[in-house]
Amino acid sequence: MSNKLFNVLNRKMSESDFIHVFGSIYEHSDWVPKTIINNFSMLPNTIEELRLMMKNEVDKVSDKKKIELLCLHPELGIKRNSTTKLTSSSKKEQKSAGLDQCSDEEFLTLSKYNSLYREKFNFPFIIAVSGLDRQQIIEQIKQRVQNNYNEEFVKAINEVHKIAKIRLNN
Repeated sequence: MSNKLFNVLNRKMSESDFIHVFGSIYEHSDWVPKTIINNFSMLPNTIEELRLMMKNEVDKVSDKKKIELLCLHPELGIKRNSTTKLTSSSKKEQKSAGLDQCSDEEFLTLSKYNSLYREKFNFPFIIAVSGLDRQQIIEQIKQRVQNNYNEEFVKAINEVHKIAKIRLNN
């Protein structure tokens, strides 16, 4: 059991600590745990309950707010020695997929498709990279840039939920 979960279950966490600990589960979006604190009389009893509460809060906001959330995610592909803009979670996730070890060619390919994707959809390409390698990620961005806006908007939100679930379970 993670320390986060232990503290939630044992109610040893203040509201500000709860927001601090869970504020980055959805990238730079502490409004998600703040909403849970403000709208629910009781904190969740399990990490799964917390995940569902957070997911439901994100799902019920406007599309505009969801796009804001999507836009808080970094582009994939870490240029060597250039990780300063990434949250610690994003840095760890991208490194786990080897995105910090991209060859110049891989980095150029990712940059090209990141630009095409953002131009087409007005938000960054988002994928839960856990368990994927650089080549799988590159293939996914090449495929997904072909989607229509509605398909990709839904896919991106679902990927954000996957990322949140992974972060909660770590």
